[in-house]
Amino acid sequence: MTDQLAGIIEIRGLTQAYADKLVLDDVSLSIAEHERCALVGRNGAGKSTLIHSMLGLLPFKQGTITLRGIPSQQQGWKKDVSYLPEKFQLYPNMTGAENLSFFSNVTGQPLDEERADEVLSAVSLLDDKDRLTSTYSKGMLQRLGLALMLYYDTEIIILDEPTSGLDPIGREEILTIIKGLQGKTILMSSHHFDEIRQVCTHVALLENGQITKYTIQDFTDQYFKGAAHL
Repeated sequence: MTDQLAGIIEIRGLTQAYADKLVLDDVSLSIAEHERCALVGRNGAGKSTLIHSMLGLLPFKQGTITLRGIPSQQQGWKKDVSYLPEKFQLYPNMTGAENLSFFSNVTGQPLDEERADEVLSAVSLLDDKDRLTSTYSKGMLQRLGLALMLYYDTEIIILDEPTSGLDPIGREEILTIIKGLQGKTILMSSHHFDEIRQVCTHVALLENGQITKYTIQDFTDQYFKGAAHL
């Protein structure tokens, strides 16, 4: 292995354990620019642990993680990364537009209203922007979460089970938005092979503390041909 970091996301030799339980065992993963990689594995395999380690939410003692060539322990990569967790907090007593404005101001920048309308339109929420989010369906809340990420317009997008708990129509709406993203590098954890097949170019399979990466075609042929759920 050379010293040149090839991927826009580069994980090398990452080891994570809780008490005496080894969760990630010398894991390495490289994701190239504009790749769309699914992170898959059984419940408890360590998918969230991997994502949280990447984002600096969990400290680690062994291994290296870089995003756009910047070590994860530093701050410089944060302007290039958006993260939508499986469960996220919006303010129910604010409208959709007010939530966008609030999170924009958190970054120290006033809301660009033209840009806000653009991203709300992209997720089919422009007509609902003045409604309180307490009246939004789960699918609408997920779409508003995606609108926040689109507003920031980062190079790297990390999605943790973005269709979890949605009905089939809501799932398809979210997948259509994700498929429409151009020029982005996406890491998306999911249990649903049908949506992985629609959205992703590669699959990173996490099992027994190890990661194996495949093209979507090789993964389909080897493991889940004809399957819909992981």
